[in-house]
Amino acid sequence: MGTIGLVGAGFLRANPLGFPIGCQTWPVRDTIGKDLDGTLKELAGMGFERIEMCSPPGYAQMGFGPLAQMKPAALRARIHAAGLGCESCHFGFGELRDHLDERIAFAQELGLKQMIISTFWLPKDAKMSDWMGAVDQANKFGEKTAKAGLQLGFHNHDFEFHKIGGELIYDRLMGEFDPKLVKMQFQVSVISLGYHAADYFEKYPGRFISIHLQDWSPAEKKEVALGTGVVDWKHLFAAAKKSGARNYFVETERADLAASAQFLKGLS
Repeated sequence: MGTIGLVGAGFLRANPLGFPIGCQTWPVRDTIGKDLDGTLKELAGMGFERIEMCSPPGYAQMGFGPLAQMKPAALRARIHAAGLGCESCHFGFGELRDHLDERIAFAQELGLKQMIISTFWLPKDAKMSDWMGAVDQANKFGEKTAKAGLQLGFHNHDFEFHKIGGELIYDRLMGEFDPKLVKMQFQVSVISLGYHAADYFEKYPGRFISIHLQDWSPAEKKEVALGTGVVDWKHLFAAAKKSGARNYFVETERADLAASAQFLKGLS
């Protein structure tokens, strides 16, 4: 390998896990539909190299609606023009249930590798049987996405880290999701409830596809910029090597995005 190759290889290893630093677009929902190019340029300027989209029709009422009028190939071109890549997108469970074929076509044209269910959005009083019914549907979705060359994933919020009849919902999900058809995207913010991402990466090796990064301040009782809270990031990324994760996305308050990206660049 020549000098240029060695430099390139070293650069690729500079970020945690050797993957490009990513950002979820939810924190920039207020502007992404109004000024797509400006918002993408802003994220690239912060040091992000990848973004994770939210489904424009599924998140139409939350700032992404104008993007639904754009052809996925055109959206992809605009993302690339900003120097960014996009291989993952969040979808509502309901929109996949009602429009799965259309969303698969969107994902393929956008150039995605992953389609992520942004939780099941079940009511607080849902029974475990309700959760398991949703799991059955998700496994069926996963059969179709797999045939289309796409990996389906499931993103947790706090809901899955509550117990029903003494059983943690998340553990039950891990027991019922087809481990090949539905991979997991772990949201680190559940540290606010006392649950650590690293523990789950070690408990369920190979079951994850992605990570959402947040940090937590017990004193302020809020999410904060990465590196300023209580998450043990070196332990997390060491454990993540066993997890199977192929990317990670910062999802903090917009004001904390730039500092979080810089923290990750200096972490390795």
